[in-house]
Amino acid sequence: MNRYRQGLEDLRRALLDLHKALLDAERLAYERIHGRVSSAGEFLQLAMHDPWFAWLHPLSQLVVRIDALLDESDEAGVLQDLMEELRELLRPSEYGEGFARSYYDMLQRSPDVVLAHSQVKRFL
Repeated sequence: MNRYRQGLEDLRRALLDLHKALLDAERLAYERIHGRVSSAGEFLQLAMHDPWFAWLHPLSQLVVRIDALLDESDEAGVLQDLMEELRELLRPSEYGEGFARSYYDMLQRSPDVVLAHSQVKRFL
């Protein structure tokens, strides 16, 4: 396996761990307000369509793009572009909006998210 592909797969695994930690933490917050989500299928629908989870969509979309790159491309430059995009996306901001602000808040309240974030940062 070449270095580019291995790096992309390692980054993908770290991003999936971060994404899961964010979803788990956000599910807990959602359930505190709206009550228990009864099934995995219901939660999937919420994660995809409910505005509560919309801030996570940019990260989800980057994971999908990595999957496509693993299927199609072997170009190292594509990996560099993607990593730069991730560096920008994963910049928490106390005073920002959208993903940056929600990500900042999540890093403040979830140790699992902090650990997953540090794993992703190792690859960036």
